[in-house]
Amino acid sequence: MAVYIHSSNCISPLGFTTKDNFQALLSGRSAIEKIFINDAIGTIYAGKINNQLFDAHFQSIDTLFSGARIEKLLIAALHPLINKHCIKNDSVLIFSTTKGNISALAENQLNDAFIPTTIHNINTYFGFKTEPIVISNACVSGVMALSIAKRLIESGAFSNAFVVAADELTPFVISGFQSFQAMSNEVCKPYDKNRNGINLGEAAAAVYVSDTFSANAITIAGEANSNDANHISGPSRTGEGLVLSIEKALKEAQKTTTDIDYISAHGTATLYNDEMEAIAFNRMQLQNVPLNSLKAYYGHTLGASGLLESIVAIESLKTNTLVPSLGFKEQGTSQSINIITKQEQKPLKAILKTASGFGGSNSAMVFTKNK
Repeated sequence: MAVYIHSSNCISPLGFTTKDNFQALLSGRSAIEKIFINDAIGTIYAGKINNQLFDAHFQSIDTLFSGARIEKLLIAALHPLINKHCIKNDSVLIFSTTKGNISALAENQLNDAFIPTTIHNINTYFGFKTEPIVISNACVSGVMALSIAKRLIESGAFSNAFVVAADELTPFVISGFQSFQAMSNEVCKPYDKNRNGINLGEAAAAVYVSDTFSANAITIAGEANSNDANHISGPSRTGEGLVLSIEKALKEAQKTTTDIDYISAHGTATLYNDEMEAIAFNRMQLQNVPLNSLKAYYGHTLGASGLLESIVAIESLKTNTLVPSLGFKEQGTSQSINIITKQEQKPLKAILKTASGFGGSNSAMVFTKNK
């Protein structure tokens, strides 16, 4: 059984629709800017959704809802998809996040901070008849949520799924990454020789997935998730987990490395992650395939990143457009990879999305056109 992605939506600092986000990327816009967080954290480079603009956008959706900000982000991401695709008795809502409504902890609202509480509120808001599913597996969560949607539909458990992802930029998250000394003091530079860490960001993204064929839909041709159990936060030095994920995803898609036209990589701009990916892509003979990272546009949006970046990759696939990897100037990994440095039109038929995260988690997914 084939599974297809039909529609998407993105809520980010670069726009409140998929179209607006993709156009912003094509124009070279970055959401990363200097932001003052608080006296303890100070000023960082990050991507943050403008609250005033988002509040105005949300008012066009619902003037009465008074839930948490992350719930509003989830509703805004899902709203156009649910208006377009009717919720059926066997529709399922799948939520990808790393922290959920973590802001509630700062206000001593413990119950509201639980991830199941957040997604049950959204499930009830839209009137789903089935229980929602939470995928929270570090920074591969967004890609893994798509994997789970595909597998559940293939098994016959559901005929369709609404997959939504979100994480917010909060002092809790920022302080954690500062403790790793992983934050860049400028706009991040994935794969570049002078990269010095990540920028964080926030976003919400959503897709509608079903077993119904459409010529305009995109096929999830293959997917895989693996864990190399290397370290609680550090990636494998050999790229073993990512290699395994790519191998399995390609096998399921019945593709070889020569069939892949473009890679949307994880590219956090940390020394170890980018090095690991370069090694893995070389081991898979993918070093010549055009590749980009979107982290210098959005920052690392954590549990939303895999889904947000998959949506952008699908837009690239649909429009045969390669988006430059912002911030890259000089090869900074021990093994060379083909970083996209300028916008380019190229026939695209099959593309690869990869993600890696804490705990040794790795995911890979192959998307193909239907026409």
